[in-house]
Amino acid sequence: MTRVQPPCANHQPNWRTSSYTGSGDNNCVEVADNLPQIMIRDTKYHDTGPILTIPPASWQQFTSAVVDARLGE
Repeated sequence: MTRVQPPCANHQPNWRTSSYTGSGDNNCVEVADNLPQIMIRDTKYHDTGPILTIPPASWQQFTSAVVDARLGE
C-alpha cells in the first residue's frame, strides 16, 4: 500500500477519530469522508502510515454491514 495525497490541494481531508479511541486496545482508525473518496488510516501512524482510499458506496456498504452485524456471513 502506498501513501496517497489528497486529490486536490484546496481540499484537505477532515480526519475524525473513531468513537472507540481511548479504550486502551490500540486498534483505532481515523476516517476522512469530506472528499470524493473515503480515506482511512491507522491512528498510531497517521503521519507516516498508509492511507486506504475507497469509493463512498463501498464505505456505506461496509458501515451498514457493521451496524447490521452482517460481517463474517
